[in-house]
Amino acid sequence: MRVSASFRLVSAVCSAGLLLTALARPAAAGIEDGVKAMQSGDMPAAEKALQNLAKERDPRAQFLLGFYVYGNPDSKLYDMNKAVPLLLDAAERGYTPAMIPLAGAYADGKGVPKSFPEAFKWLAIAQRWNAPNAEQLMGQMAQELKPEEIEQAKAAAAAYTFKTK
Repeated sequence: MRVSASFRLVSAVCSAGLLLTALARPAAAGIEDGVKAMQSGDMPAAEKALQNLAKERDPRAQFLLGFYVYGNPDSKLYDMNKAVPLLLDAAERGYTPAMIPLAGAYADGKGVPKSFPEAFKWLAIAQRWNAPNAEQLMGQMAQELKPEEIEQAKAAAAAYTFKTK
């Protein structure tokens, strides 16, 4: 199985779980409206509901917009150039649900330059924080890397500190 196909498969399987993770935290105005709109397939309404929270850098809103609204190929608003910056900002500040889709973007070269080492780094960070499926995906990604690239990516992951602003 090619890496990009595996990320799509994991994304499809995990979508419901990631959505529940995003909702498990205290709800902010707009999150519930955005989720309801996504569930009904109204991505423009979801975008509108989540946009202000995403601008305020709410990682849940960034993830929902980045993964479901802009990052979903079935969405009428699909645009990886909009999705990846949202996922990256949320991941860089420690929001684990954003890390695996971000790794997938790096693996596929969608919205960012293709980089298996960068994808592996984000999977290693996600695995360290117990994100579901991260370890399995690291094993798949390792097949695309040389041993020294794996070690460099692991070292980068171990040294990574989340942004606070």
